[in-house]
Amino acid sequence: MSKHHSNNPFKNTSSEDFDKIKEEQEQKTDDQPVQEDESDNKSSNELQEKYDALNQQYIRLAADFDNYRKRQEQEREHLLKYGTENALKKLIEVLDNFERGKKALEKVEDCQQVKDSFDLVHKQTMETLAKLGLEIIETEGQTFDPNFHDAVMQTPTNDYPEHTIINELQKGYKMGDKVLRPALVNVATEAS
Repeated sequence: MSKHHSNNPFKNTSSEDFDKIKEEQEQKTDDQPVQEDESDNKSSNELQEKYDALNQQYIRLAADFDNYRKRQEQEREHLLKYGTENALKKLIEVLDNFERGKKALEKVEDCQQVKDSFDLVHKQTMETLAKLGLEIIETEGQTFDPNFHDAVMQTPTNDYPEHTIINELQKGYKMGDKVLRPALVNVATEAS
């Protein structure tokens, strides 16, 4: 009888041994993806944490900006409301003097006394408005400036240099650098 030779490596291996080897091989192949999954999860978690931190920072900045905008709006409304209130309080004193003058003039027949009363109230009105920042724009004898003056007339003359304001037709007013109303003026031009 001839010996039959087999190249089967598992020939002398029991089924229990075979199961153990199979499990070991499965564990080896399972360990590699698990390690990759763990590193993927770790980097994903890190990215999620960074995203959450930036998102929270953005939310805080957006809330801070919204609060800032609301505060600015309230301050602007407050300034307008109480700035007007302050101006009106100062003008009430002028109104009081108009009322006193009106009562005093009911029985007065002297025109000079009426003129003096009117001048006094006008002076007080102008002082009150000056305290609020109102300034009269200078005109007569000044060089015409389109930023402050509105030339509604031009008069050819040799008596004044060209572009000089000859007379004022309506007063102009400014507050600081802001023109509230330009002065209406007559400007000298070169005579032919």
